[in-house]
Amino acid sequence: MGERVKVTDEEKLTLLYERFRDVCLVEKEVWKEIFMPRDITLGGPVRTNIQDRYDVEIDDATIEDTLDANIPLGKASLGAAIQEYRQHIIFYRRA
Repeated sequence: MGERVKVTDEEKLTLLYERFRDVCLVEKEVWKEIFMPRDITLGGPVRTNIQDRYDVEIDDATIEDTLDANIPLGKASLGAAIQEYRQHIIFYRRA
């Protein structure tokens, strides 16, 4: 596994929490790796197939079980659980 960088930017974290919620809803389980389109800051053509990989760590097994239990309850319920426990959900971008 390559070098990992902990994500601390609040704007990026907001997007990652949303992506994490959506991936969990589609896959019906708490996921440990998610992909997001790479940030492009330069002009010119944009390659949409380039993605950054993020490792997801949940530092408490009880919270992971709680998130997993909220998945069948839908987007609002899972989103609320993620917001409640966001300090326990850590994202690392693979460098």
